[in-house]
Amino acid sequence: MNTKPIPVPPPGSPLKWELRPPYSARHLLLLLFALALLVVTGHRVQMDRMLMMSAQAVGHLLGISEDSQVVRGLSRVAQSMWPPVIEEREEVARLPQLDKNDLPLFAYIEVQQQTEQRLNPQTLQLEQQTVTAEVLVKPVGYLVTVLIKMLETLEIALWGTVLSVLLSAPLAYYAARNYSPNRFTYTVARGTISLLRSTPELIIALFLVLAFGFGPVAGVLALGLHAAGFLGKFYAEDIENADKKPQEALEAIGAGKLKTLWYAVLPQVAPQYIAYTLYILDRNVRMAAVIGLVGAGGIGQELKGRFDMFQYGHVATILIVIFLTVFVLDQISARLRARMI
Repeated sequence: MNTKPIPVPPPGSPLKWELRPPYSARHLLLLLFALALLVVTGHRVQMDRMLMMSAQAVGHLLGISEDSQVVRGLSRVAQSMWPPVIEEREEVARLPQLDKNDLPLFAYIEVQQQTEQRLNPQTLQLEQQTVTAEVLVKPVGYLVTVLIKMLETLEIALWGTVLSVLLSAPLAYYAARNYSPNRFTYTVARGTISLLRSTPELIIALFLVLAFGFGPVAGVLALGLHAAGFLGKFYAEDIENADKKPQEALEAIGAGKLKTLWYAVLPQVAPQYIAYTLYILDRNVRMAAVIGLVGAGGIGQELKGRFDMFQYGHVATILIVIFLTVFVLDQISARLRARMI
């Protein structure tokens, strides 16, 4: 092992050294330009208004300011969303096929009085009248409905993830510079990946709902197409960055590209692929609730319907179920990643 001696100046020679500053005037100018850009764009997106209203809200909570639009609005929403609704009520008169002697499990009939506005034919004035009505009450009926919709959302997310993996595998092969047959296939694959990534799931779902109608089909395709762009990019980059030595060894004994990819690359990138796929599954669960707002099935469709009818107690139940589902799935995926990676 050859080592070079550390150069030492001759005795008596003057020592001159300097510590250059890590930042120069150029860095300062770039910082000032970035701050000016943030100020201009912040004003355009009303960041100054947001800060002012947030300060008013904090002041109202501390007793400094008298009123706050933010606190007033959030308080009104919170009051209307509490308590969450888990029961389901239907008037017996609207259920002609109901057999009172054979009610659903845990259901019961309740007699309640309702105040209605009715037109008096003699005075032609609206008058309040108390009406007695029989109501079928299912104590956890709405919670069961939400759980069924949430199960459909999970199924949409699962199949969307499966579809994205199937689509991204060939895209990743042709989008990897060291495995793509030629420049044309590489450019086409990279362009396809960019196109799928650049189009949000919500926009894709809007078009697919027009093609396939309302339901989970549009949701599965929207999630699968968009996620295929992300997985294709991640998979391709890992193939390009894999260690070259095992690949060169297999190529030296005459292995083709597919065998080299299978035996030399995939064992290296498999842990990352598992992590990417689990992340996409977790993300698809959340996005499946969003694309339901445009009619692509799942819990989002139920959420939009209840929100449009101002039934905020039902909305609170839906949001709680979504949160608990995402939290549980996050814990499960974290344990799976810890075991597999």
